[in-house]
Amino acid sequence: MGNFLNKWNNISLVKRILVGLIIGILLALTIPNIAKPIVIFGSLFVGALKSVAPILVFFLVMSAICQHKQGQQTNMKSIIFLYLLGTFLAGLVAVIASFLFPITLTLGSGVSKMAPPGGVIEVLKSLIINVVDNPVMALYNANYIGILSWALIIGLALKNASSSTKTMISNISDALSQVVKWIINFAPLGIMGLVFDSISTQGIESLLSYGQLIILLVGCMLFIALVVNPLIAFVGIRKNPYPLVFKCLKNSGLTAFFTRSSAANIPVNMQLCKDLNLDKDTYSVSIPLGATINMGGAAITISILTLAAVHTLGIEVNIIMALLLSLLSAISACGASGVAGGSLLLVPLACSLFGIPNDIAMQVVGVGFIVGVIQDSCETAINSSTDVLFTAVAEFSKLRKENK
Repeated sequence: MGNFLNKWNNISLVKRILVGLIIGILLALTIPNIAKPIVIFGSLFVGALKSVAPILVFFLVMSAICQHKQGQQTNMKSIIFLYLLGTFLAGLVAVIASFLFPITLTLGSGVSKMAPPGGVIEVLKSLIINVVDNPVMALYNANYIGILSWALIIGLALKNASSSTKTMISNISDALSQVVKWIINFAPLGIMGLVFDSISTQGIESLLSYGQLIILLVGCMLFIALVVNPLIAFVGIRKNPYPLVFKCLKNSGLTAFFTRSSAANIPVNMQLCKDLNLDKDTYSVSIPLGATINMGGAAITISILTLAAVHTLGIEVNIIMALLLSLLSAISACGASGVAGGSLLLVPLACSLFGIPNDIAMQVVGVGFIVGVIQDSCETAINSSTDVLFTAVAEFSKLRKENK
């Protein structure tokens, strides 16, 4: 048994995850009732990551800030610019694709009990209020904007603390990172349970009737991941960006696809940044920040579902309105983490731009939940993998300029 475990652990994590994925699919298609207990593995895996991620981020950021030396440069301005640019371009690509390949929906009963935000101001207000959330509540609710703000404040306050205090904070940060490594070793079992649960409960057949919508959503996300983001990366690093792009998609996007949680994938992204030898002072802040504002996948979802409603109702849309939708979807996507329900509940906000009634907009949200088993997985994968990509691009771009 010991030899088997040693050989198993020597196999790369991605290959082990693929094994878990295949087993989960086979069990869901053949013996779903008998194998139902394995669902618990998925719940335990995601639950463990979600539980450790907030406190890990808090100590990583606090440690990075309190030990930051005067004059030491970080790349946060460049990273934030890349986050915002990538999110806007994702929304723009989705709008263009929706006009090239218009989709209409068959709308039925609504999901009117759900309450979407009233406007962009409400979304941004929620985001700002989260900055000053009670630090204990921020950790409890995994409010990463609040966690980041308090970690920055406390880290700055500790800059003049004794070296022993800073060492203690650093040791706690390292210990939490080790805990995360232990949890990630259980990813194959966790993903086996997650994929089994998705297929056995949702069923592949239920998605076929929305095939065109799924193809458009996934197609746009693939275009962003394989064309737009590499172009942005090429401008920054001035060399073939695809090795870096594929590494981010493989090591970050794959786990994010199955966990369907940017928050749960923060520890995975931290480890990938470490493997890429990036500056810890930078990525300990940029990764949790990216999980909040780098939402290209969400911008795509908001734009496509909104324009599907527009096409279904036969509403005429001019270029100005299309550009406004791209901008609105980007701004709304950045605030998605501050709204219960994520990107789907921001669809009615975008629909209001075209005067679409809320009850119809909420039916579109209902369609979004039906295709969510694929849409949300792909959305999270592109959001999370791009956090690492843009962090790496900013640092490699800076190194390139320094070596000129």
